[in-house]
Amino acid sequence: FMSPNTVRPRGGPRSNTKRSRPYVGDLEQILYSAPRSCRHGDEVWPNLYLGDMFMSHDKFGLWQLGITHVLNASHGKLCCKGSDDFYGTTVKYYGVPANDLPTFDLSPFFYPAAEFIHQALTTGGKVLVHCAVGVSRSAALVLAYLMIHHHLSLLSSIRHVQQKRWIFPNRGFLRQLISLDQKLHKEN
Repeated sequence: FMSPNTVRPRGGPRSNTKRSRPYVGDLEQILYSAPRSCRHGDEVWPNLYLGDMFMSHDKFGLWQLGITHVLNASHGKLCCKGSDDFYGTTVKYYGVPANDLPTFDLSPFFYPAAEFIHQALTTGGKVLVHCAVGVSRSAALVLAYLMIHHHLSLLSSIRHVQQKRWIFPNRGFLRQLISLDQKLHKEN
């Protein structure tokens, strides 16, 4: 028996007649195999952008895109500016003070961040979700949003985002997303 946190040996993902649960190692292989994106930001879902700190600092560029909401997944970190004052009155801001470490528990922020994104999109807004590089913390929050509000599985969420941007949430975040996936699957 292998727990969902077990790293599987190299090879194909586990198959099963029931809905198979992804393993961290399987997900890492899928994530690593995707084409690399070099842009500062990408629209990964209609009106939902995933980007890096460079994009988040470009107020004129955000204005040109029509960004109305910014979710900073690295709030309070030296490299990432971010506050209501920085963006002014035209952009709603939400900061998540996450560290990009496998030991950091990002899961308490999954639902509040998903709700922030959902409220923005359902009222006609455009959202930038970012962290320093735009591949781990912010990507994990976007994946959680797709799972919570669009009822996609973790694997489907990853594959959807990968069509637009290379992402690679750290192992701890992947484990937390696997737990969320299992919880949501049980609720449905």
